[in-house]
Amino acid sequence: MDESSELEALLRWAAMIGISDSPSTLAPASRTSCLGHSLVVSSFPIAGGRGLAAVRDLRKGEMVLRVPRSALLTRKSVMGTDEKLSNYINKYPHLCSTQILTLCLLVEVSKGRKSWWYPYLVQLPRNYDTLENFTHFEIQAFQVEDAKWVSEKAVSKARSEWKEAVLVMQEMGLKSQFLSFRSWLWASATISSRTLHVPWDNAGCLCPVGDLFNYAAPKEEYSSDAASLSGHNDTTEMLDVKQPDGLRLTDGGYEDETTSYCFYAKRSYRKGEQVLLRYGTYTNLELLQHYGFLLDVNPNDKVFIPLDADIYTATSWPKDSLYIQPDGSPSFALLCAMRLWATPANHRKAVRHMVYTGSLLSIENELFIMKWLVKQCQHFLRLMPTTIEEDNLLLALINRMLDQPSTLDGDEIQSHKELNGFFQANCLAGSAFKSQLPAKAKRSLERLKLSIGWRLGYKTIILHCISYCKRMSEGLSCQYDSAVSENRSNMR
Repeated sequence: MDESSELEALLRWAAMIGISDSPSTLAPASRTSCLGHSLVVSSFPIAGGRGLAAVRDLRKGEMVLRVPRSALLTRKSVMGTDEKLSNYINKYPHLCSTQILTLCLLVEVSKGRKSWWYPYLVQLPRNYDTLENFTHFEIQAFQVEDAKWVSEKAVSKARSEWKEAVLVMQEMGLKSQFLSFRSWLWASATISSRTLHVPWDNAGCLCPVGDLFNYAAPKEEYSSDAASLSGHNDTTEMLDVKQPDGLRLTDGGYEDETTSYCFYAKRSYRKGEQVLLRYGTYTNLELLQHYGFLLDVNPNDKVFIPLDADIYTATSWPKDSLYIQPDGSPSFALLCAMRLWATPANHRKAVRHMVYTGSLLSIENELFIMKWLVKQCQHFLRLMPTTIEEDNLLLALINRMLDQPSTLDGDEIQSHKELNGFFQANCLAGSAFKSQLPAKAKRSLERLKLSIGWRLGYKTIILHCISYCKRMSEGLSCQYDSAVSENRSNMR
């Protein structure tokens, strides 16, 4: 079937098994589609691709979709109907919950049309761009050591888990195509990027139709609360916290009273708008790691730069709280730590209580840390192999390679060392850009684009920090000069 036929079959199957975008007290409007009352599948090319749009005006807090427990693909639902699979898995107690769910997914896919979830499985993405799918060349393009380390660790972890689980699949006699590392990467990325939290299984669940929602970063007004309450455990964490006005903080979750996974409109939507889920606070690197995409504007992004060792020892703040925020300002913890570090050691005990309340200790202290931060950020940018301007030009070239290859000439490509490296890494001739790239190379180029986009965002935040610190320094210098002049006048 083509993509549109697969989608129609999914929505028809979903309606038959009780998935509906109507209130629970009403029957589905149609047995040919589970949607139509609140939502409709639509395309959003610059905002996530395929997603769900409001088919009418939606009110904040209104239920927009419910998926019965019987429709959820979980370890229990698969193993409960496949005794053979259950027996084999029980022989390997060392397998973790996500490995088992990944195995369950591959087994169901191997059944083809015989799988009860076939209409859902057949329309899952064929490829993912989560970090575990990145090649060595694509990982090196991140340039920042922390990002490269996280990526290499993701690849290593995926390979290690596959080596453990493949023994089960071999014993079960699965066909060779399902035993490959490539198949495991696909299934593992499906679990990482599409599972939702359920209270009875820390591996989560795959939720037909419910995983068509695209992601939106939490707004600043509640992201700090969400950050303190959430924790990624290889599943999408759906928070269920009540605000003072009784409205849900979360966009959805499993509800025992209806034995369904229910989704709600976090805000009011106009007809035609894309309805989005806010399922946790993630940096752009975490979004890449678990979901395979970046946000152009991510209010939850963080940048960590090398700090003086004494900054870490001067305070009890954990290292992961010492970062630069998207607008370039230091985090509260980083600012506190630096204020204390810039204070003579024999005076720190006396001012520690002031530091932890966020108080400015002195103009001289604040000027020192702002100027120090500027130097650190400038030094960091100088060490990067490419500049922000070069990254922007390279991204523009890659976009043309993907969308308008006929507009390029050889000189443009050959002048970029990184693009030449891309052709070598994919065993292509330098003139390959003149024709349609092979599918595998095109996917690699898409991942390279993500690597460059990530490092560009990282460098941009550092540039924002330089601007922020310089503005603060100028203001503080004016205050300092004014205070000095006033003191001199008083002395006269």
